[in-house]
Order: sequence, then structure tokens, then C-alpha cells
Amino acid sequence: MEATLHALGALLIKAIPTFLLILLLHFYLKGVFFAPLARVLEQREQATEGARRQAEELLARASELTAQYEAAIREARAAIYREQEAARLRWQQEHDQAVREARERARAAVEQARQELEAELAAARLVLESRSRELADRIAQTVLMGRAA
Repeated sequence: MEATLHALGALLIKAIPTFLLILLLHFYLKGVFFAPLARVLEQREQATEGARRQAEELLARASELTAQYEAAIREARAAIYREQEAARLRWQQEHDQAVREARERARAAVEQARQELEAELAAARLVLESRSRELADRIAQTVLMGRAA
């Protein structure tokens, strides 16, 4: 067994330079390759995350602006509808006023025509009364003269 331990000890002594070389290679690669690689990957991650955050912020801002624009459009439409309704009511009132005035003029014209007809009727009655008396007097004279003859 001692030969095995001796052989193992010799093997370990021969492995020390390889171990040291691997250890030196480890620290060298860690400083020269892995540290810069880690920095680059970290910068890349930060840039990616920053771009992602910026994109999210821009998206949120765009959503806010869209909501503001939609609210402004709704308000503008509501204002237009209110103006249209006010104009429609104004036109309706003007129309109603014009109809009332036309009815009043028509009523006045009808009343005037009725009064004129009543006046003409009264004049015609007077003429008829005078003519009927005159005619009655003639008939009476004719009848009386016809009997006297």
C-alpha cells in the first residue's frame, strides 16, 4: 500500500504545475475574458431593459394622448350637437313665429273680408228694400189701375 501512496504522492507533485497553470488560466480568463464579457452583457441587459422601459413609457404616453384626443373629440362633437340643437330651436321658434304671424294676417284678412261682405250685404239689403218698395208701389198701382180701367 505504501507503493500506492508513494505513487499517488509523486503524481500529486507532478500535477501541481498543471494545477497552478489551470488556476492561473482561470484568473487570467476571469479578468481578461469573463469580466469584460459580463460587463458587455450587463450593459446590453441595461440597454435592453432601458429600451423596454422607454417603450413602455412611450406606450403609456401614447395611450394618455389617445384618451385626451378622444375626450377632446367627444367634447367637440357634444359642442357641435349643442350648437346644432340651439340653431334648430332658433329656427323652430322663427318658424313658429312666422306661422303665428301668417295666421294672424290670414285671420285679419278673413275678418276684413267678412266685414266687407257684411257691409256689401247691408248695402244690398238696403237696395233691395228700396227697390222692393218701389216695385210694390208699381205693382199696387198697376193692380189698382187695372181695376179702375
